[in-house]
Amino acid sequence: MNIAERQLALDAALLAFHHLWHEQPFREYRPSWCQRWPGLYEQLMALPEGEIAHFNDDSGAALVLLARHLPTVSRLVPLIALPALTGTALPERDVHWAWEIPGRKRQQIEAFAMAAGRGNQPVLDWCGGKGHLGRLLALSGGMPVHTLEIDATLCEAGESLASRAGIRQQFVVADALATADWPQAGQHAVALHACGELHRRLIREGTDKGVGRFDVAPCCYYRGVADYYQPLSSGLKLPLTRDDTRLAVTETVTASPRETRRRDRAIAWKLGFDAYRRAVTGDAYRNFKPVPEAWVRAAFADFLGRMAQREGLPPPSIQVAAEFEAAGWQRRDEVMRLSIVRHAFRRAIEVWLALDLAGFMAGRGYQVALGSFCDRQLTPRNLLISARLA
Repeated sequence: MNIAERQLALDAALLAFHHLWHEQPFREYRPSWCQRWPGLYEQLMALPEGEIAHFNDDSGAALVLLARHLPTVSRLVPLIALPALTGTALPERDVHWAWEIPGRKRQQIEAFAMAAGRGNQPVLDWCGGKGHLGRLLALSGGMPVHTLEIDATLCEAGESLASRAGIRQQFVVADALATADWPQAGQHAVALHACGELHRRLIREGTDKGVGRFDVAPCCYYRGVADYYQPLSSGLKLPLTRDDTRLAVTETVTASPRETRRRDRAIAWKLGFDAYRRAVTGDAYRNFKPVPEAWVRAAFADFLGRMAQREGLPPPSIQVAAEFEAAGWQRRDEVMRLSIVRHAFRRAIEVWLALDLAGFMAGRGYQVALGSFCDRQLTPRNLLISARLA
């Protein structure tokens, strides 16, 4: 199945299942599918607590669970199954090349570099921070590297690291969303986890200017999206809101137990406040501004009081606060169970977004491959778009 065929088939499938993944249990007490498939709802409500996190963190497992009740969702499986782009082994290098890089990040960089392979074009390391990826590519292939980064402090640190490694790596302090000088024709543009509009601009500008090769691992697709995602390629019918694109990157595999407990508490308390606001106003869910992390570390009564004051609601008593703290934890349990259905489509939406970029590049004359550059346990954002100008 080529890029265009996969893209259109996945577009149609996600559109057909839109009612399952678009509604957010955090906002909706009972998503519409609960009444339509009561057996699915009952199974989710009966899941042992220990299984809830597993299904929420593994969209493949969630899809299998969902298919027991809706067998047609299995048509997504071959559409989101992508090959591993392993590439070639990196040449021997000094063990100290990875100064200052945490172990997991180093493994991601090395896996990306192997999948991208070596070429004979000068490298543009897009939004490269301290230039760790660019430095490895320079050490591996010997080609000159330009690392573009908006933070001058990171560029200065990267220059020092490049000097210690004895490689040809120049740093360009520039805003990737505004520069007119980069990328340039004939370059090999690489981007490891450039967020949202940063990777989209690289692809748009790079294809216009005749970049010779691209290796792009997208991340945070929602960044730079207003109300709705605007596809780069044509012929797609699926409407994606900003929140829909955010769903694609909510999977985590590295959270510690402490981080998980902190996340659960934050969710429960926000839901407790939402329940209080609904009880006071009689309204349905309303968006509210981000909550300062320090507020969630205090007692719930203090948290609820601060939120009520900020949102113009009457101050709750201690007794009322205790009531809605309990309600928040109960809602958190329900939300985590109901979210399994939505999370079953997480990878499919991410693949759809990556196919949008790949399809655009194919339409501009590039030979494009889409696959994974590492295992999801290393990073869930493991999709790689490799494109060569035909």
